[in-house]
Amino acid sequence: MLLALMEGLVSAAVLALTAVGLSLTFGVMRVVNVAHGEFFMLGAVLAWFVTQAFPGAPALGFALALVVCPLCVAAIAVLADLLVLKRLAYEPAPTIVATIGLLYVLQQAALSLFGPDARPVAPPFDFRVQLPWFGYSGYKLCVILAALALLGLVWALLSRTRIGLVMRATRIDREMARAFAINVDLVYAGVFGLGAGLAAVAAVLIVPIRQAHYLMGADPLLLSFIVVIIGGLGSLRGTLAAALLIGLMDGLLSTALFLPPTVARIAATLLVALVLVFRPQGLLGKAAA
Repeated sequence: MLLALMEGLVSAAVLALTAVGLSLTFGVMRVVNVAHGEFFMLGAVLAWFVTQAFPGAPALGFALALVVCPLCVAAIAVLADLLVLKRLAYEPAPTIVATIGLLYVLQQAALSLFGPDARPVAPPFDFRVQLPWFGYSGYKLCVILAALALLGLVWALLSRTRIGLVMRATRIDREMARAFAINVDLVYAGVFGLGAGLAAVAAVLIVPIRQAHYLMGADPLLLSFIVVIIGGLGSLRGTLAAALLIGLMDGLLSTALFLPPTVARIAATLLVALVLVFRPQGLLGKAAA
């Protein structure tokens, strides 16, 4: 059970980072980003490319990947927003179709440049922490701590800075924000890039544990949607609570009960169905007026 708890916390930490990016995109822009999982995949693939340039120094390569890859993915997302989503005026149906197309473009680009094989990334360090009854990977513990630190920074950005105030104002009333000289297009581009960058950070953190592959974006996308729906659309606290719930459930079913990962996905989907029936706004979301 302790091992299941630890594995569940690792999954929850990475899932929270990924889902918060999706939640921000929907909460501020009202855009359902179907390509969010491919931004996650792109972060992992780019991390492999960067670390391969430093074969004798895995710590240096990983540190560089942790900085460079999210910035590159965020830049690609900003470019996609300016060239595609902005031209569609962020209308719900066209943006869903556009992000589906973006999904296939990014996936095919990764296949062409990266190849079809899954590739490992060496962890930056290798030590074990002795816990009761077993030793546990020190890197996995660092993943949990890093995710908590990043989530704390996101919370501080949204609630304690002028940037967060502008983002909240844009979310509440786009036209009123324009009337107060807020550059809404710039805010949307920044939010879309921030959401993609958070997904890429999560991918860089998890890729030493799970290998990089050009098809690895589907699972994070599905789980992120599940987390956002359960937690409540646009609710940061709800997203974190739901990520913890789904992560611990995944760890319990997969590690403690030795069930295949498909069972955990089925259980999560059933949980979504129950939430939609009994609390459509999510656990911590606000009901529509």
